[in-house]
Amino acid sequence: MSDHKDHGQPASPSANQGAQLQITIDDAVLKATYYANNVGVMFTPEEFILDFMNLFPPKGVCNSRIVMSPGHVKRLAMVLQEHVKKYEDQFKVNIQPSESPRHFGFDTNKAE
Repeated sequence: MSDHKDHGQPASPSANQGAQLQITIDDAVLKATYYANNVGVMFTPEEFILDFMNLFPPKGVCNSRIVMSPGHVKRLAMVLQEHVKKYEDQFKVNIQPSESPRHFGFDTNKAE
């Protein structure tokens, strides 16, 4: 996971490789055409499956499925936690978790 903000600039070299990696982002992806107000999480011993959903009663749609290794999910969780803290510190707020939509035949707040 990288918290590098400038997508057009090379990322920092890794300690092991010493080479820079140029990251590009397609214009269609950059537009962020998907919105998610819920994420479903499933896992196997080998991978985590993250289903990003847009739930608006009486229906919902899964916009994107991301499959990641457990190690990458752990890094993602750490990066998100770090950036939430930076956001709260910068804007002097304490973010409260949003309530998930209900009435879908399953509890959208339940941790499996």
